[in-house]
Amino acid sequence: MTPPTARSSPSVPPIRVLITDDHAIVRAGLRALLTESDGIRVVGEAATGEEAIARCTPPAPVPDVVLMDLRLGPGLSGVETTRRLLTLRPAPRVLVVTNHDTDADILAAIEAGASGYLLKDTPPTELIAAVHAAAAGESALSPMVATRLMSRMRTPADAVLTAREIDVLVEVAAGHSNREIAKRLLLSEMTVKSHLVHIFSKLGVRSRTAAVDRARRDGLIG
Repeated sequence: MTPPTARSSPSVPPIRVLITDDHAIVRAGLRALLTESDGIRVVGEAATGEEAIARCTPPAPVPDVVLMDLRLGPGLSGVETTRRLLTLRPAPRVLVVTNHDTDADILAAIEAGASGYLLKDTPPTELIAAVHAAAAGESALSPMVATRLMSRMRTPADAVLTAREIDVLVEVAAGHSNREIAKRLLLSEMTVKSHLVHIFSKLGVRSRTAAVDRARRDGLIG
């Protein structure tokens, strides 16, 4: 991704960006950075997924690109917000900008329809280039994320966990029992046990502890 080197033509409207992050200091930093960039105009901020959707739903003017964190506190997650934003007509492009870099996070965001995935330590020039790429309908992945995705694609298909299996494994990693997991994920205990059987088989392990260790080593969970 190469950022534009020339100043934008006055006849070309700027890329309208909505910043979605539950930390005010992060929103302020992104706003300051983007405001200094030619061809980009920050049109608003949102602290929650619900607020982002409201700001993108007609008759509100729909931004061209939404910068989206994945962890937004109570309410909708960044992934679910992304999924819902892309059902709008017209729909904005969504560019994930987050601190979270597990395979599960990356895959969930891309599967939800995100145009790109960057980490918050991405150099400013790369972030600006990514905004332009996303607005143009191109993908925008940081080198690390691209490498992780390519590595993931080389993983045997039967070793890839489903989103729900990852949800269960995250709960296991948090130390919850099958009964607690069932309540938290609104599943039956039998379904939880079934997911664990599949997880153990795919990861080639025989215990909950081994499954968590393998998943963390492979970047499936944080």
